[in-house]
Amino acid sequence: MQNIKNFINGEFVVGAEGKTFDKRSPLTNQVIASVHEAGRADVDRAVMAARQALHGEWGALTMEQRVDLLYGVANEITRRFEDFVDAEMADTGQPRHVMTHAFIPRGAANFKVFADVIKNVPSESFRMDTPDGRGALNYAIRVPKGVVGVIAPWNAPFLLMTWKVGPALACGNTVVVKPSEETPLTTTLLGEVMNSVGIPKGVFNVIHGFGPDSAGEFLTHHPKVDAITFTGETRTGTAIMSAAAKGMRDVSFELGGKNAGIVFADADFDAAVDGIFRSAFLNSGQVCLGTERVYVERPIFEKFVNALKDKAEAVKFGRPDDPNANYGPLISAEHKEKVMSYYAKAVEEGATVVTGGGVPEVPAELAAGHWVQPTIWTGLPETAAVVQEEIFGPCCHIRPFDSEDEVVQLANANDYGLSTTIWTTNLTRAHRMAARIEVGITWINSWFLRDLRTPFGGSKQSGIGREGGVHSLEFYTETRNVCVKL
Repeated sequence: MQNIKNFINGEFVVGAEGKTFDKRSPLTNQVIASVHEAGRADVDRAVMAARQALHGEWGALTMEQRVDLLYGVANEITRRFEDFVDAEMADTGQPRHVMTHAFIPRGAANFKVFADVIKNVPSESFRMDTPDGRGALNYAIRVPKGVVGVIAPWNAPFLLMTWKVGPALACGNTVVVKPSEETPLTTTLLGEVMNSVGIPKGVFNVIHGFGPDSAGEFLTHHPKVDAITFTGETRTGTAIMSAAAKGMRDVSFELGGKNAGIVFADADFDAAVDGIFRSAFLNSGQVCLGTERVYVERPIFEKFVNALKDKAEAVKFGRPDDPNANYGPLISAEHKEKVMSYYAKAVEEGATVVTGGGVPEVPAELAAGHWVQPTIWTGLPETAAVVQEEIFGPCCHIRPFDSEDEVVQLANANDYGLSTTIWTTNLTRAHRMAARIEVGITWINSWFLRDLRTPFGGSKQSGIGREGGVHSLEFYTETRNVCVKL
């Protein structure tokens, strides 16, 4: 069993209060690690180490030196690729191919991408007239925001944590990271990488624990944290925003989603079925960008429902390293209980259960794990809880539509506004609809296709701010103006 410590000022340390908590495997519910919980004093030590590094060795480096170090981090992650894959599989229980083809490579890429962004970002300048005719020159400079509190989620823990840490460090900030209590392994492992490539002590710190009255609350309330970035539930984001208001600290939030997938009759049918299947069930539905609401044009509705049903019923449950398995468990017993409560609620509200709705048969050694079936419903009104509320599980409700105006209204009739997918061969219509749907990102004939230079974030209750490329710099730096009289 692993012993997971906090990483503060370049050292792995136990919590000052001596508290630990169990990390359980989603596959079997067995304890696989003992994690040291950070108390208030530990969080304070981490924040002050980050502040000292900010004004010390890290702050004294040139941009080129920082960029070289971040390239070193990415290369070391790649060198230790299998270590990160194994740790992420242990944390999440998801199949190896998900880790090797997406989550871990993207985690490494985040350091290189943002190193390149900061190296190449232009600054603005303006020449102005003055009464004496000599003029003045104004130019902008970017400076680090300071100590950034990073609170990362459990569904793609390494990718989404480095998506914040990469640009924060590229911009010259220092960070204190609180990974989810459900997924502490890869973030802790990154501490070893930081030391091995020579990142100065205090630049990257990791504190373990929970939210209320634990590491999360201590971090967000700490007066020496200059900005907070968070990915997770909208409810938690609201609490963090309240804490950040004291001291007027900046926040960047990527929050919940209840994303719509729209399939027109003229779509490439097989591609649309494959795309919706992936967006509804990848990572066992634990994806903020996942599709839980599907709207299909009436002429192909029945055919589409049957085709998606066949794919959902063909998934293979098993261990991440099983080459025949392509589907993993939910993250925890608590989350399984939540998802199963929605499965029951759908039936209570009168849904037709096309497939799923329960717990699958798995090998005996996995029976205590957090397994649920991919589930498809039809027949519910838009007011139903499972159509309006984010479930964050492997499920979707499918409804027919008859016109473009109708489906735009349906897609927008939700408090969230993170993403949508549109499947059609009529690109004029696709462009027109993309402008009308109230989300931060629209995919046309694809899903989860990301250029890391583009803006990413949600509208309405799905978030505040944008991440990606130069858009991340708006949060992780402060722009200052210098005026020179000529």
